[in-house]
Amino acid sequence: MLGSRTRSSLIAACLCGWLSATSAATEPEPRVVPTFEADIQPILTRAGCNSGPCHGKARGQNGFALSLLAFDPNFDYDALVREARGRRLFPAAPEQSLLLSKATARIPHGGGRRLEPGGTFEKTILDWIRAGTPRTPASAPRVVGLEISPSERRLRFGETFPVRVQALYSDGSRRDVTELSAFQSSESTVVAVDPQGNVKAGPIPGEAGISARYEGFFATLDVVIPRPDDVPDSYYQSLPRGNFIDDLIWKKLAKLELTVSPPIDDAAFLRRAHVDVIGRLPTPDEVRAFLGDKNPNKRAALVDRLLQRPEYADFWANKWVDLLRPNPYRVGIKAVFNLDAWIRSAFRDNLPYDRFVREILTASGSTFEAGPATIWRDRREPEETTTIVSQLFLGIRLECAKCHHHPFEVWSQDDFYGFAAYFAKVGRKGTGLSPPISGSEEIVFAGRKGSVSHPLTGATMEPKPLFGKAPAPEGIADPRIALADWITSKENRYFTRVIVNRVWADLMGRGIVEPVDDLRATNPPTNAPLLDALADDFRDHGHDLPHLIRTILASRAYALSSLPDETNAADTRNHSRGYRRRLRAEVLLDAVADVTEVPDRFDAAPPGTRSSAIWTHRTPSLFLDTFGRPDPNQDPPCERTTDTSVVQVLHLMNAPVIQQKLASDVGRVARLAKSGASPDEIIEELYLACYSRYPEADERSVALEIFRDPRVDRRAAIEDLLWALLNSAEFVFKN
Repeated sequence: MLGSRTRSSLIAACLCGWLSATSAATEPEPRVVPTFEADIQPILTRAGCNSGPCHGKARGQNGFALSLLAFDPNFDYDALVREARGRRLFPAAPEQSLLLSKATARIPHGGGRRLEPGGTFEKTILDWIRAGTPRTPASAPRVVGLEISPSERRLRFGETFPVRVQALYSDGSRRDVTELSAFQSSESTVVAVDPQGNVKAGPIPGEAGISARYEGFFATLDVVIPRPDDVPDSYYQSLPRGNFIDDLIWKKLAKLELTVSPPIDDAAFLRRAHVDVIGRLPTPDEVRAFLGDKNPNKRAALVDRLLQRPEYADFWANKWVDLLRPNPYRVGIKAVFNLDAWIRSAFRDNLPYDRFVREILTASGSTFEAGPATIWRDRREPEETTTIVSQLFLGIRLECAKCHHHPFEVWSQDDFYGFAAYFAKVGRKGTGLSPPISGSEEIVFAGRKGSVSHPLTGATMEPKPLFGKAPAPEGIADPRIALADWITSKENRYFTRVIVNRVWADLMGRGIVEPVDDLRATNPPTNAPLLDALADDFRDHGHDLPHLIRTILASRAYALSSLPDETNAADTRNHSRGYRRRLRAEVLLDAVADVTEVPDRFDAAPPGTRSSAIWTHRTPSLFLDTFGRPDPNQDPPCERTTDTSVVQVLHLMNAPVIQQKLASDVGRVARLAKSGASPDEIIEELYLACYSRYPEADERSVALEIFRDPRVDRRAAIEDLLWALLNSAEFVFKN
């Protein structure tokens, strides 16, 4: 039995332990002192203070400049704390600091209220000023990633939910940074997101990527809004499949509860395939032969034949000259002619795409002999070459990172100038450029000198790939060889993704990623598994472009009608139907020439040259200019649009050149008028020539009325009918 003194000691000890435990449980955690990089800069980004329209633009706003989206912490810290004798902060009375008075609109501010008075952001900045405006220690854990939750979500129309964003740090810790993150929707009309991270579905089915940005890192949430009416799984299982493309597209449509439009008939497939593969319409005889062919595999056989025709090379080369061919007045006519010939030769010889790119990247020699060398005559500074190479061959637009951290991606100035260093030693021997007349020869070679310096630090940059590892350029005479090895390597998914996406857009009317050469986390693909599958198949088949084209045309999705049904009328992204597009300018001009049987003549080109084969956009053609060929003064890459305009309509209706083709004594109209063909046979031939199909009964009936009009002679009737067909949407658009 314990004595009273012992019992008293034990009771006291237990009581003290209970009290200390209670005290430890209820004591508030010490307040974390805000630091500049971790807390203040994210607030300025979140509030838009360092955005392009505000203080983040090149010269700032009203004497106060910040780096765009906080890409330069040292510059921003000096601008806030030290610049103008520290007038923007008032440590003696932090709440009276100009920074807060302006941002909360307590005094007039051109940018309006950016911070809520008394809100969390204002309190954080106050605590930071009171603590002596500390920087984030270099030894502090750094952000290594960002995570958004949920990572995907299905919503009903009008449904709302909040997201949560966590920063992942180098020491394994996490921090909730939802309040400090900047949010953006890739399709705000489908799914919107407010500054607090609340996501709201719109009133139409679709999908969007919601991106969160914090300290230069991104995380993306995929949101899908299906139609409210369920489509049974059996519907998608029963859909026909031509290859893996259909599996992945039908799977995506099942998520959205979208049905597909019916397939097109043989006539529509014939015209579509001709326009897409060789850029010209089939002749009436080709239409008759194809429609009369009973072979169940005739569509695949047709595609194989088209890929072997000479028009294939000119048509697809014409797409690449838009992206590569410079202004002849800048680099010289002979040099541009030589480059154009090399590009067309590459397609005629079916040069594998990786070799095509490699020959461009490592080009050397005379611009009068080595076609790709002309590109290096045009792009003379490493910074210029960096933007075109990264955009065309990687789908990465680095232009922004030249001056600051990319606002929508992870690329920094270090990335830009490290990449540019691969081009620092490109040498040139000759008289250089002297626009507007630069006719001299120039030799491009791998030099021994040349460097690229970082614009902020002045440091000499070593060649460095944007990600992953590249062969070390040491010991390699031309650093571009190491870069070409890295770009075309099997591990570089960007290389294959961007080219299959570009070809997909050409054939299907819309890229899996739009714009086609802007692959980034904040611009997600509409069907990522499809993009990856196409890229892997293209790589596994030796980077063979005809194989890629053949694969896409073999899918059932390619052969869907453009007529929408009740479920997919609003779908412009997921290929539940075909997407109608106006014919490319050269295709349309050549189609008019073929249908009228009156070829065009082009300056500095031999007779019989088709518009897709002319070697420069400076060749005069009002028709091509009207229908959207690139401005000849525009630097490559030149992207086209397929927009329509009233000017185009009026040109087809009234252009003297077209009227001359219709009235020509050596054209189709004159030939048919002189022939012994009946009106019915003439109508049939014109429909086959223009639309690649036989006329419907009602169309035939209306056309016959033109021939029966006693006031119109036979030739005039043919001319009027052909004019009407040329001015129809069915002729101008690819169905």
